[in-house]
Amino acid sequence: MFKRILAFLAALSLAAACAPAAAETAKNIYASDFSSGTDGWYGRGAQVALTGEGTLKTTGRTSDWNSPGRNFNMIEGALYEISAEVRQDTEGSVPFMISIAHSVFGAESYENLAHGNAKKGEWTKLKGVYTAGAYDQYVLYVETTGNPSLEFEIRNFTVTAPKGEPEAKATEPPMEIQAAENVPSLKEIYREQFDFGAAAPSFAFRIPQCVELIKAQFNILTPENEMKPDAILDLQASKALLQETGDETAAAVHFDSAKALLDFANENEIKVHGHVLVWHSQTPEQFFHESYDAGKPLVTREVMLGRLENYIKGIMEYLDENYPGVVVSWDVLNEAIDDGPGKLRQSNWLTVIGEDYPNRAYELARKYAPVGTKLYYNDYNTAEPAKLKGIVNLLNSLIADGNIDGYGFQMHHAASYPSMGQITNAVETIAALGIRLRVSELDVTVGNNSESSFTQQAKYYADVMKLLIAHSDQFEAVQVWGLMDPMSWRAKNYPLLFDGKGNPKPAFWAVADPYSVE
Repeated sequence: MFKRILAFLAALSLAAACAPAAAETAKNIYASDFSSGTDGWYGRGAQVALTGEGTLKTTGRTSDWNSPGRNFNMIEGALYEISAEVRQDTEGSVPFMISIAHSVFGAESYENLAHGNAKKGEWTKLKGVYTAGAYDQYVLYVETTGNPSLEFEIRNFTVTAPKGEPEAKATEPPMEIQAAENVPSLKEIYREQFDFGAAAPSFAFRIPQCVELIKAQFNILTPENEMKPDAILDLQASKALLQETGDETAAAVHFDSAKALLDFANENEIKVHGHVLVWHSQTPEQFFHESYDAGKPLVTREVMLGRLENYIKGIMEYLDENYPGVVVSWDVLNEAIDDGPGKLRQSNWLTVIGEDYPNRAYELARKYAPVGTKLYYNDYNTAEPAKLKGIVNLLNSLIADGNIDGYGFQMHHAASYPSMGQITNAVETIAALGIRLRVSELDVTVGNNSESSFTQQAKYYADVMKLLIAHSDQFEAVQVWGLMDPMSWRAKNYPLLFDGKGNPKPAFWAVADPYSVE
């Protein structure tokens, strides 16, 4: 799942729980003032310039994250209120986000802090909160969703600490990852049962600690965002191809974002699980419209099926030619079932193609995927009864067509929920369908980094692993979603097996030997 988009839910929950302190304790950290210059703002993959009206305009964008950005000094543990006004004069209504890129020892991760829809020609205020984590750099920026080339303006960007800022904490120098001989290898421990892997962003392959960690521990990788539709679909090339041929079904792809991971996997004989071909999120809005123009009507079912076929064909042909045998499996479809009624969620795919769009996607993936590539459906909240029922209904339809191989469990859990009884029921229910299984996205959050919280987390991880081992004849792989806590989309809740210095946590030892945990 695109974790940068979902992370704003945590921010909204925090906003409801944290009332501002008395006014006299508030500290105004920053308020934008473009009267004499850009005030430290710079273009992140784009160009920014003053308008002369107290606003900053961003142009030259080709991706949603291309944005105006600015570095801020923040104190770990401090609560910040962040707001900005945005305006665009192109589309009827455009989703915007205030986001933060934070890094520690060079490893960058992201959170979305505020959401809002800006109507054409109107200034719209975005407002959210952020509790600063343990990072050494913080960059706030304003981005779009599904409108990668949109030009827009910002003004009145403010950052306030409503409770005042605490004293800055002294940071410890980074420690090297422990030597491989001192830490057992998860891929070796589980080699006879299933692959053990992780999700990794492209920047991880520039960080020696991450590289050594991956080599030592994992034999399968999933790209975090680099093989999602908005990263692979080449909108400009697709438009050019359409203009050249007049064929509305034309679709072009590129793998610029994914090459670091693919090259690394190829050189080190590590498998790759592709994520994801068809998703309601992180798919450019233009993909569904005539002439790849979001301002024009939606295309017909026939055109969309043609675009989908050319898109999938292009992906499979490129990988087979340039990285043969590296990508061993795919999430063909991701999160298609609604959380409430357990039916297909509303999406452009459902609107344009219809209720059989999942079946058509798997049909095309099977047609073009190299022989032996396993095709999965991937979803979260599988332990919820209504969601589980909807997932089973969808799987039964796809199994009947003969084009699906398995199901991927997104186990983004907390150490207190869902219960092992619920997880066991979900695993056993889907295992009974006779398909292959994988844990595609595993992490377990806790409230803080205390010894008691980490003990609880370790117990939860151990119980999950015992269940998976009991069904290891059907599981292909188990993959944690991230390498180290600060790199996780749920970083503030310490969800992973390694801390920010690459050192194993109690959760790691529980996964390495779950039967040692009572």
